[in-house]
Amino acid sequence: MNVPRLRTRKLDLRHGRVDLSHGAGGRASAQLIDEVFRNAFDNPILERGNDQAAFDLPAGRMVMSTDAYVISPLFFPGGDIGSLAVHGTINDLAMSGARPLYLSVSYIIEEGFLLADLQRIAYSMGRAAREAGVSIVTGDTKVVERGKADGVFITTTGIGIVPPGLDLSVERARPGDAVILSGTIGDHGVAVMSQRSNLGFETDIQSDSAALHDLVAAMVDVAGPSLRLMRDPTRGGLATTMNEIAQASHVGFLLDEAEIPVRSEVAAACELLGLDPLNVANEGKLVAIVAPEASDLLLTIMRAHPLGRQATQIGTAIADDQCFVQMTTSFGGGRIVDWLVGEQLPRIC
Repeated sequence: MNVPRLRTRKLDLRHGRVDLSHGAGGRASAQLIDEVFRNAFDNPILERGNDQAAFDLPAGRMVMSTDAYVISPLFFPGGDIGSLAVHGTINDLAMSGARPLYLSVSYIIEEGFLLADLQRIAYSMGRAAREAGVSIVTGDTKVVERGKADGVFITTTGIGIVPPGLDLSVERARPGDAVILSGTIGDHGVAVMSQRSNLGFETDIQSDSAALHDLVAAMVDVAGPSLRLMRDPTRGGLATTMNEIAQASHVGFLLDEAEIPVRSEVAAACELLGLDPLNVANEGKLVAIVAPEASDLLLTIMRAHPLGRQATQIGTAIADDQCFVQMTTSFGGGRIVDWLVGEQLPRIC
């Protein structure tokens, strides 16, 4: 994505469309990158114009994550595919306790896609990165024939640094540990589903898409040694995340349904569609497993942060050879919280 600036006739960013020449590697490709992506992602490393990004890293353990985004629709209440790609990759890094530093991005664009929408996505992505204090330093674009994609697909890779001495990992949960959730579940999934024309319902719910690394940094500062692990419950929702942790850590979990925050609008939409909020995707929430003696302090710190105001303890890790996730229901009964065999709704991120 790093090319010299060109002097040529400007792209029609209001009415123009992407064509195959924009992915051919020649002058048209360079112009697309220059006028859309370079302007959106502008930073000193990108400005050097190399085919790779060179940078120094601070002391600590480096972590890297990559993810692809194929969400439909591309624009949804509370975000779009561009900001989602930044937030999602930053959050994957942050769950290790890392400070995210740099991102790369790859765009697969369908022939005929509106340049105005492409610019909107790119600028949203650049804005999300700048707000998070992260630089998009390298990338690539490809254009495929009409009908071979669905508008735009984005792949991002992120690099971050974990402070020395911090070791958060999915297999570290122990019986007695507290399970803390940072806020309401299901917001992202319902916001996206409300825009699907075949589902036919309306809601004022906004996606919770957000970068969680500042919240994580505050948590690590006060409870670092007591934190076992963190995960962001994206596809498959809270249910899948808890089952993944249980299997990796060889423990069970006992959750309390009354303590799991769900907006009334989300609950109503899920009831209408026959879905369980526990299985609905989130893009701005985290689950933390923490030693019991540190849970109250951690909750205090989380609730002081804008992205953790509704943080609550939702359960406890228990000894269980079967590694089941169980839940006490609001009616006083009990049930097993299983993970889905497939997806409730495809292309949610």
